[in-house]
Amino acid sequence: MADTIAAISTAPGEGGIGIVRVSGPASEGIMRSLMRSCPDEIEPRHAYTGKVVRDSSDSSAEVIDEAVFIYMKAPASYTGEDMVEIQGHGSNVSLKAILSAVLALDGRISYEGETGTESYSVRMADPGEFTKLAFLNGKMDLSQAEAVIDIIKAKTDFSLEIAEGQRAGRLSDAIREIRSGLLDTLAQMAVDIDYPDEDYGDDSAAYSETINQLRWALSEVTELLDTASIGRIAREGVRAVIAGKPNAGKSSLMNAILGEGRVIVTDVPGTTRDTVEESASLGGIPIVLTDTAGLRDSDDKVEQIGIERTTRAIAAADFLILVLDGSKALDEEDEKVLSYIQKMNTDHMLVVINKEDLGHSITEDEVLERLPGVRIISTSLVGRGALEAAAKVSETVAEMFDFGGIRASEANIITNERHVHMLRNAEMNLDEAITMLQNGEPMEVAELSAHYAYDALGQIIGEEVGDEVLNTVFSKFCLGK
Repeated sequence: MADTIAAISTAPGEGGIGIVRVSGPASEGIMRSLMRSCPDEIEPRHAYTGKVVRDSSDSSAEVIDEAVFIYMKAPASYTGEDMVEIQGHGSNVSLKAILSAVLALDGRISYEGETGTESYSVRMADPGEFTKLAFLNGKMDLSQAEAVIDIIKAKTDFSLEIAEGQRAGRLSDAIREIRSGLLDTLAQMAVDIDYPDEDYGDDSAAYSETINQLRWALSEVTELLDTASIGRIAREGVRAVIAGKPNAGKSSLMNAILGEGRVIVTDVPGTTRDTVEESASLGGIPIVLTDTAGLRDSDDKVEQIGIERTTRAIAAADFLILVLDGSKALDEEDEKVLSYIQKMNTDHMLVVINKEDLGHSITEDEVLERLPGVRIISTSLVGRGALEAAAKVSETVAEMFDFGGIRASEANIITNERHVHMLRNAEMNLDEAITMLQNGEPMEVAELSAHYAYDALGQIIGEEVGDEVLNTVFSKFCLGK
């Protein structure tokens, strides 16, 4: 008999409601044991209000909480098993007490087994185990299960829409369609292997049709892979780095963008000696904003480490914001920064000429001479000027990363690194199969590569995966989900 599992499903902290979730064959018995005055006939998917006690058969048992009990009978539940949710007050103390009462019923609820009276095992759920059960019981495939954690971790409407589409099966449908076409192709290839005497020359219709079918599958896989860069940004955020020499106003700009005093700002050069990273949403686009140590020569070992981290952050940036002190002419330190970034793509760059209230010693032409085509704004990062600069940064991010007008609610966008790996595997094997056929190599060899592609696509939706992959996927979930 399968274990019955339990966990607190709501996030830690105080709230109006907290939920203890239970799944497994002992679910109904647990509800009857913990709910005072539980009805004789429990109607599935019906909400019952009652007092939670450790033993409903004991009229003097202490009340833990007053809660709503909802029983869901298999298979009409999230996990596909019998389930019960106990929705109490959102207190960590009361929720832990309810969970403790559930777990205390381990071995105390009996049923008639094949060898006589036996007891149900009740234990704490592992991270992601409820969703793992949903996958194992056919309530969702693996890509849909992975989308659940993406929904939980979504930082913007855009990433939420992508995750919800995948949870609803949009990616699964696309993968199944490709696999279905590949399966037909594999069947035809198998026939040609089994009956080698049939006409299958380079100019035969069957030969051409097989190559065309493999090309179709390859184009579909490549189309999905082409969305991976958008998917990474939706999942992780645009890596935006603020760079410049010390005391140019980098930290002031970061604080303005975040709307809070996250970074210490002084008139002493070198105040920021390490990279400072924060997440935000600008124009609906998730962004990871990094304030960096100023690039300059320094004998300070701590500052040197910060400068090394700055160069690494700049190299990995999706979007670079260069802050210049416009009250002073470009000097050696400015030129060092400019020379470092000159070879970078200015399409994903913004230059902020700061301190215009103190004079205009740097012109836009000087900047454009070094960084052709770069966007430039001149401002003073104090008061209203800081707000205007932050708004301009937000506007620029929205323009640069508008994803070509892609609607997350309609498109298949690949956000998961595991999916990217499997799609690349499929792409490589399909390309190999096509090349082999074009070069006149044996059908058996080409069929093997096509089959590897078919299996790789199956791993995305969980049809060709082992326990190690499943354990890795579900270990990323939180308890209670």
